[in-house]
Amino acid sequence: MRLGLFIPQGWRFDLVGIDPAEQWATMNAVVQRADTGSTFESVWVYDHFHTTPEHSHEATHEAWTLMAAFAASTSRVRLGQMCTCMGYRNPAYLAKVAATVDHVSGGRVEMGIGAGWYEHEWRAYGYGFPAVGERITALAEGVQIMKQAWETGEATFSGKVFEVDGAIVEPRPLQPGGIPLWIAGGGEKRTLKYVARWGRYANISGDLEGFAHKSAVLEQHCKDLGRDFAEITRSANYNVIIGENAAEVEEKLDWVHAHYAKVLPHKADEIRQQFASGPLVGTPEQIVATLTELHGLGLDYAITYFIDAAYDQRSLDLFEQQVAPELPA
Repeated sequence: MRLGLFIPQGWRFDLVGIDPAEQWATMNAVVQRADTGSTFESVWVYDHFHTTPEHSHEATHEAWTLMAAFAASTSRVRLGQMCTCMGYRNPAYLAKVAATVDHVSGGRVEMGIGAGWYEHEWRAYGYGFPAVGERITALAEGVQIMKQAWETGEATFSGKVFEVDGAIVEPRPLQPGGIPLWIAGGGEKRTLKYVARWGRYANISGDLEGFAHKSAVLEQHCKDLGRDFAEITRSANYNVIIGENAAEVEEKLDWVHAHYAKVLPHKADEIRQQFASGPLVGTPEQIVATLTELHGLGLDYAITYFIDAAYDQRSLDLFEQQVAPELPA
């Protein structure tokens, strides 16, 4: 099983208490750990401007700026965003940015792309907040523009949302055929159809029941479009709460509660419960069992998030030492 690692960037209140002047060093230290190790194939950030589950003035570092910085500071890991919001940047411009970062990295960029959902930051940055149908249309049009730009070096497209006319994207990405597309989302009528048509990767629900169901829907779309379902790598994102035993797992969950109580005291109970109810909560043996079962359903790529990564890397140590070596190849 392939593994990715989300890097703390502030969006989930995961840099709280760290001086802003020290936050880049903190993020880069986690990236360097992944890059020099062998457990994680990729590192990831979120494309958001405001914290979640509530906006605040706590730091949230910008995704594509971090992509460029990580491209220069690493040599092995692949670099992804889960996921870039199509509505935040013109797709021809985004294709140009991503191609440049691909060159800086030596051909290690992944393009996670989605329709976007965080209404507050959409409106705060002056993007309005189009209806979901329009946002999904924008996703489809933007993907076509990016693919054309990367494959030919130029994009011309006239759609309902986007229009470009001879947008030159040179140099093209180093990766043959362009940057791999991760089309994120589980919308069964449109989004998963776009995955079947254009995506090399799907990023879908990570629980056992949800993963099996979305996989079946995606497989049917592939059949309808005449695409080999096996060409698409299925991935999911996971919060990891890991401890040597049940008592240590509870201690980690108590830490989550105390951490969020500093900034969102009215939501600390709810957030602790959200973390506690995730699929990858437990001892190393329990987490291995869950991931092995998911692998049996077709999960090829797990992207992991450790809420405590910026503060204490013992959870990462335990995962790397006792979980990763036991996962299916």
